[in-house]
Amino acid sequence: MEDYVVVLCSVSLLLLLCGGGKAFYSIWWKPKMLERRLKQQGIRGTPYTPLIGDMKEFVRQIKEAWSKPMSLNHQIVSRVDPFTLNTVQRYGKISMCWVGTTPRLIIMDTEIVKEVLSNKLGHFHKPPLNPQILILTKGLSTLQGEKWVKHRRIINPAFHLEKLKGMIPVFAVSCSKMIEQWKENPFLQGRCEIDIWPELQKLTADVISRAAFGSTYAEGRKVFELQRELLTLTVEAMQTLYIPGFRFIPTKKNQRRKKLHNEITSMLRNIVQNKINAMRAGESSVDDLLGLLLQSNGQTDLSENASSTRSNEMMTIEDVIEECKMFYLAGQETTSSLLTWTMIVLAMHPDWQEKAREEVLRVCGEKEPNFEAIGRLKIVNMILNEVLRLYPPAIASYQHAYKETKVGDIVVPAGVDLNLPTLLIHHDPELWGDDAVEFKPERFSEGVSKASKDQQQAFFPFGWGPRICIGQSMAMIEAKVALAMILQQFSFELSPSYTHAPYTLTILQPQHGAQVILHQL
Repeated sequence: MEDYVVVLCSVSLLLLLCGGGKAFYSIWWKPKMLERRLKQQGIRGTPYTPLIGDMKEFVRQIKEAWSKPMSLNHQIVSRVDPFTLNTVQRYGKISMCWVGTTPRLIIMDTEIVKEVLSNKLGHFHKPPLNPQILILTKGLSTLQGEKWVKHRRIINPAFHLEKLKGMIPVFAVSCSKMIEQWKENPFLQGRCEIDIWPELQKLTADVISRAAFGSTYAEGRKVFELQRELLTLTVEAMQTLYIPGFRFIPTKKNQRRKKLHNEITSMLRNIVQNKINAMRAGESSVDDLLGLLLQSNGQTDLSENASSTRSNEMMTIEDVIEECKMFYLAGQETTSSLLTWTMIVLAMHPDWQEKAREEVLRVCGEKEPNFEAIGRLKIVNMILNEVLRLYPPAIASYQHAYKETKVGDIVVPAGVDLNLPTLLIHHDPELWGDDAVEFKPERFSEGVSKASKDQQQAFFPFGWGPRICIGQSMAMIEAKVALAMILQQFSFELSPSYTHAPYTLTILQPQHGAQVILHQL
């Protein structure tokens, strides 16, 4: 019995030592080792605080910045991303901070940014995702490696410019519907106040529903309404301390998230399967994103019983469902953000609003814009690019070094995160000149490549390299159609009730809404 007790104590002590050793390595030894390697290269940054890193200070600065509005100008960086700005100002444009136990490199050198995003060696991927995000979608933007390559290859044809050209009438239908609702406002009588943020969210949700699901867009729209609720609950969960396994505890909100996820997946499964059956029977045209995706995927073989060889070359039904979720998350939110900030900025700069309207009326008259007309809207294109520069929907891109690699003169050890701060790069006077925080669309008059100072190509609103946003052309075409149709019917100014308070949750958005006064023309 005594021998048994001795063995038990010895094993317990060994396990305790092993656990303590692993904890010591993860919490102290590895972070300090990575910190030392970065410091040896002259990279400075915030001191390491075990376990929590800079989270406490990050939250404090964000709360302070978001607690009050700002002046009516475009110097938004200090309000939207104060922690990154303060770190760069204190330690340099290549500096270091901490996300828990992981060091994060902030890189504002545009050549290194492009090198990282080009990822020629394949050593950089997205940072490990919080499992709470994956309940929203496991689509293209969350994938890595061969699976990402396969999905990108299959999805690409659906976003080809010729295919998008045929969707312009679909965009116009949704815009016409919104404009008619605005005109029917009983308070209009020549002018009325509207919060355009929720209005433009509804517009882009309707657009992506019609574009993705064609004749079944009403069913798709219902899915997206549920997904919006799921997004809200997910963002809320991510703003609290992540505790592994907590999402499985049957709290009221966890149960609601699970129910929404199951309902969304079930509805999309029915839509996808019905589309497959209709296409096989020749009863459905291939003119929406889902149809194009299934066609590119080889829809006649898309079934649960597809051969293993063929299945390796195509997406499963589950994959298609996840990509349908991604259509909404990537397409709807990005375009609504761009359109909202464009209308706010044009309300702040009525001279450019009038220039854009004159161009639209000269090119389109009173007709809905078509593909040819959109290509001739040079001023509108310049305005949208300048808004994307000042108010990019995604304020940063994040990568993780899974293998040690060299970018520029920096050796990035495996295990280090990278923050490529799009917003800070877009507002950098060294790249854009002393007028970097001013709204000057003319800087894009000769195209994107010549817009920044010394032609450094410092414009990354949709990313860069092989993982550049697949829907960027669709977002720009949709924004041009919507903006042109609004300018044909209304002039607009900021309401006295508007509070300039840009902030970011999943995307850059107005914290207190976007109230404008519409004047019907």
